[in-house]
Amino acid sequence: MEKIGKLAWALAACAVLGLIVWTGAGPVFGAVAAAGWGVLVVVALRGVALSGAGLGWYFLFPRGWRPSVMTAVLIRFVREGGGALLPTTQIGGEVIGARALILRGAPMSLAAASVIVDVLVQAVTQFLYAILGLAVLASLRSDDSVRGTIAIVVAAAIPALGGFYLVQRPVGQRFVTGALKRLLGDREWLSFGAIEALYGRLAAIYANRRGFAVSMSIHAVVWLIGACEVWAVLSFMGFPASYAEALVIESLMQAIRGAAFAIPGALGAQEGGLIALCAIFGIPADAAIAMSLIKRVPDLVFGVPSLIGWQILEGRALQAVPAAEGGKP
Repeated sequence: MEKIGKLAWALAACAVLGLIVWTGAGPVFGAVAAAGWGVLVVVALRGVALSGAGLGWYFLFPRGWRPSVMTAVLIRFVREGGGALLPTTQIGGEVIGARALILRGAPMSLAAASVIVDVLVQAVTQFLYAILGLAVLASLRSDDSVRGTIAIVVAAAIPALGGFYLVQRPVGQRFVTGALKRLLGDREWLSFGAIEALYGRLAAIYANRRGFAVSMSIHAVVWLIGACEVWAVLSFMGFPASYAEALVIESLMQAIRGAAFAIPGALGAQEGGLIALCAIFGIPADAAIAMSLIKRVPDLVFGVPSLIGWQILEGRALQAVPAAEGGKP
């Protein structure tokens, strides 16, 4: 699996390079240079958005189980860095985030359950964000085909989101436990105890309705901040666009990234999507590729230090094991 991940990452990176060459490296990097201070604006906006996402994750935890706000925010940066930079699927960042929370002292079942619910909250709010983007596009273009696209997206997304939610509820627990019994037999009874612990944590998180509602609201605002990134980049590059147009580009680009979750960092998918979306508003391909490269700068600025911090946590955990064994009688 590791070799497959690395191969997928390499192929995706080649796709990005291919798009740059096809568009023209000179115009692309010229557009990046033209953005100037806009790059720093994008980095700042991404920092605010990720901090907000970490805060939204924090509120999902029932009182008494919550990590500190700083821990939730910092690990949220780790999750983003893992999904954007490592040669794994974008879901790999969520696994790393759960691991980092465990290293900070959280029970395994709580760490896994909190990440699972947070992913669902992000998926639901991203779905609503995409619908908003399509609705705005329909109002700007008055095109019946856009309305048909909205219907298709709703019809496809609602069953997927509903299924993801149901598998986390008691009916899902019965299904998962039954499947494991058929696959593993009673000899793996310990795994059933772990499943019961996980579903107990999931139930407690969903029972925290106020925290769930606050988390949904925060994540909804976080998605809207992303449109500010597009608006800022286009403005600095000399393509003044309205916030409504930026919202359409960003919301549908994020939907494309979500659909391409199996591609490491959505490499190639993000760039190709932006070329198509920017073309709707008359923005040339070189500017779209430049925007994508600029939007990847925060991935490096925040992702690299975050992943280094995760490795430090792992190193401390490894050092603690021999020390604990040495202290045994």
